[in-house]
Amino acid sequence: MPARSPGRLRAALGTTRLPVLLAVVVVLAGLGCLAAALVPVGPDQLGTAGSIAIAAAYTWALSARTGGRSLFYAALAVAVGVAVLVTDEPWLRTGAAVVTCAVAAVLGVMLTVPAVRFVAAARECCYAILVAAVGAVATLGFEPSITLLRFEYVTLVLAFLGCFGVVYRLGAGLHGLGRRGAAAVLIGCGVLALVLAYAELLRRYGTPGLVEQLLDGVRWSRDNLGAFPRPIETLLGVPALAWGCHMRARRRQGWWVCAFGVAATTPVASSLMNPSITVLEAGLSVLYGLVVGLVIGYAVIRIDLAFTGPRGSRARRAEEASALRPEPARTSPLL
Repeated sequence: MPARSPGRLRAALGTTRLPVLLAVVVVLAGLGCLAAALVPVGPDQLGTAGSIAIAAAYTWALSARTGGRSLFYAALAVAVGVAVLVTDEPWLRTGAAVVTCAVAAVLGVMLTVPAVRFVAAARECCYAILVAAVGAVATLGFEPSITLLRFEYVTLVLAFLGCFGVVYRLGAGLHGLGRRGAAAVLIGCGVLALVLAYAELLRRYGTPGLVEQLLDGVRWSRDNLGAFPRPIETLLGVPALAWGCHMRARRRQGWWVCAFGVAATTPVASSLMNPSITVLEAGLSVLYGLVVGLVIGYAVIRIDLAFTGPRGSRARRAEEASALRPEPARTSPLL
């Protein structure tokens, strides 16, 4: 039997699922280490080691998904993690936590696939939130020394820059936007600016009466429902990700909409950084934001189809059957 050439051997290995399975095993092992550190069981460095394992696996996955040098960047993540363990410098722990949070947020969006129907779009949002939630545990495991508001802003900016950098290539540059894509990006930027600016203005210059009314609503939700959803996740991130995945099944401009999905995954990846709330409350906040965001996303998709889709149930079913714009599988490189 003739021997395979090195090129064919590499191609055959590239089509196997072994690297993906190894990455999943590493992530599960990292979660196990972090769980043991919470008990606590084992050495003091076990939690940090678990965070390093998850950060390395996520870095490999993001690099592989975006067509980068996955082994190189995974090795770099491990090297930084080893430096954190050896030096135990607060600034290095904080830097590792920031990067891990941003990587988890971008990876959650990049692992999504096109969704022909809303149910599939909701599933993709759940996948993205789950990836970011694991990243939140890894981020906490680094035990960073942070100012909460600054940490949230820095990770959000890094996640947006990273995601838009990838989407710029996936969406064929700015000229691939089209009118609908440009309108969606402008609306997304407007909603993002409005949410951030309103929160900042309210925090700095809000009148005591207005602030107290809003805080009363937050307190009622926390007392009766156990948590209050994050506005940026609920109003922008989840609806944009659901609509973007739905649009990607029909046209590539959907990637530009999906980029705003990091407005959902970044708050999730940093949700455990707030020491004033419990893990249960953080989880409920993410869950409520996901549910309400999906309701808004469904309304946005229906409005989009009402203006651009065919009329009648038969025509809609025919449109869904033809909405098969090809994209690589979830475990294959996008570029």
